[in-house]
Amino acid sequence: MAKTASATAVLPQATRWPPAFLERADILGPILVAPAILYILLLVGYPFALAIYLSLSDANVATTGLGNFVGFDNFVALFQSPPFLIALRNTLMFTAVSAVFKGLLGTMLAFLLAENVPGTRVFRFVILLPWTIPIVLSAITWKWMLDTQFSIINWLGHATGLLRTGYNPNWLGDPVLAVISIIAVNVWRGFPFTAVILLAGMTAVSSEVIDSAKVDGAGPLTRFRRIIVPMIAPVLFVGSLYDLVFTLNDMTIVYLLTRGGPGDVTQVLSSYAFLVGVQSGALGRGAAIALLLLPMLLIIVIVALRALKRRDV
Repeated sequence: MAKTASATAVLPQATRWPPAFLERADILGPILVAPAILYILLLVGYPFALAIYLSLSDANVATTGLGNFVGFDNFVALFQSPPFLIALRNTLMFTAVSAVFKGLLGTMLAFLLAENVPGTRVFRFVILLPWTIPIVLSAITWKWMLDTQFSIINWLGHATGLLRTGYNPNWLGDPVLAVISIIAVNVWRGFPFTAVILLAGMTAVSSEVIDSAKVDGAGPLTRFRRIIVPMIAPVLFVGSLYDLVFTLNDMTIVYLLTRGGPGDVTQVLSSYAFLVGVQSGALGRGAAIALLLLPMLLIIVIVALRALKRRDV
């Protein structure tokens, strides 16, 4: 008896998935990385290239197109402008002073958080609020607290006798007090992040190493300087680099509290670039100010990476 056609028919082979070529590393790798590269090119590369062109042109909101090419005239004019020099000085000063105080306060807070005392979890939650709440909300709250008439700080000063009767410091109107206020708010917001970075590194240090140092007679400062810091150096460098970059680029605190005043005394490069480029409409000059942050950030990154390389980490 002859076999039927249905019995002798060969079943079609199932289509293979994934295809064989996707298993090759030289093909699959670029495919997986392509979305990230495209994202960077569209949201970072194009605006950066446009900023470079604008900084070399006389573009402003009154002209059509991207303006005319003027070379480095914008940069030369900036270094002849007193407000720009004040903003540059303030940027360097704010970053340096804030880094010092964030390091000191963050270190002390990390040691407190590392102690397993009753209520530590609640304390950790409360102390991290400055870093986690929206910066706009915290800046508006600080603006109310630093108000000349309704300042709770002035009220506490009078209640404790630290301020004489009838004297209300103008925290955001006096040049010296305004600078101190901006730095204080920046430190208040940033030092919990430093503490978290230090705490993460300290918890990674073996307790046996710390106990051995205690047996050898090493005090808390010696243990921190000789044992903990060398072991958590990579974490410290990365955290410090992250904080410095965001401090240099931060304009929200200055803009919401003082708008750069009084008399540009609290102006920083990021806020001054917004003032010149957006509010005043000088797009080319504003782009030039913003681009000057790039070499400052590059220097910080190169120094940090070289320091990490010297430690062989």
